[in-house]
Order: sequence, then structure tokens, then C-alpha cells
Amino acid sequence: MDLLSMIKNWQLYVITDETLSKGRSHAEIARLASEGGADVIQLRDKSAATRKLYEDALAIRTITRLANVTFIVNDRVDIALAVDADGVHVGQKDLPASVTRQLIGKHTILGVSAETLEQAIQAEKDGADYLGVGPIFEARATKPDAGEPMGLFLLRQVRQKCQVPIIAIGGIN
Repeated sequence: MDLLSMIKNWQLYVITDETLSKGRSHAEIARLASEGGADVIQLRDKSAATRKLYEDALAIRTITRLANVTFIVNDRVDIALAVDADGVHVGQKDLPASVTRQLIGKHTILGVSAETLEQAIQAEKDGADYLGVGPIFEARATKPDAGEPMGLFLLRQVRQKCQVPIIAIGGIN
């Protein structure tokens, strides 16, 4: 199955975040999500030391391979490459999508967060395989640096102008 077909079949995209997990580790979240039917697990940890993040990523890579679940690393191209993750997701303050694409090659999934239509269009031009569009609803409790909620209007705009799959992010519960 090619990357686009795989991405289009995603239904449940779970992001691990130990600060929101009520004491569960990244690996435990990934295991439970895989058992619960997740199609994608994204490791997100903005504060972990590189070694800890690498070890968490290795554990999740093992879990996702056994469960045949896609594994994405948030922000950290180095960690994604080191553990042979299926992909990496970058935001507007991370490495540019075009540079990330050069580093990961064409057979690794690239997701890019977009808060505006212009960012979404540029991400697609730069090689994004999917877009994380938002914040759709209020997201400050889970991501303090999230912008103002855009509602479904932004999703409609992006869908009209971009061809890659879209994942709604921000305040989804």
C-alpha cells in the first residue's frame, strides 16, 4: 500500500503526552491506543531529554510494529530517523517542511501543522503527505502555544485548496 492510501485510511490518530496521561507512560499510552484500534500513534514530548525521548520512541516503535500501527514522531527528525519511525510531524516553528522532506526522503511520512490557509498551501508545496489543521476548537489546556480557534471554516478552506489528507487538531475531544 502506498503512503497516500495508508494515510487516507486513518481513522483514529492518537498523540501520546505524559503531561496529560494521568501517570501513564508514552509506551503505555501507545499500547492501550493500539489495543483500542488506533491507526496512528504520535509521540509528542516537548520537554524530554533526547536520551529519554529516544528510549520512549524505541519502545513505541516496538509496540506499533507488532500492532501494525503507523508511528509518527512529533518535531524531532533525529529521533524519527534513529528509531525508523514511519514518519515525522513538524510545526511552523520546527525545521521547514521542505528541509524535513530532504532529510527523511520520499518514503517516510511527513505531516505538517498549519494554522492558516497559506501555511497549509505552502506545506503541501513543500512535500507534506498530510496536514494537521487547527486549532479547530479551544486547545490551550493541551497546547498552551496554540493560536485562536479557527472552527470548521479553516478546514473547509484548506479542503478546497489542498489535495493531501487533513487531520483536524486542537481541542478535539
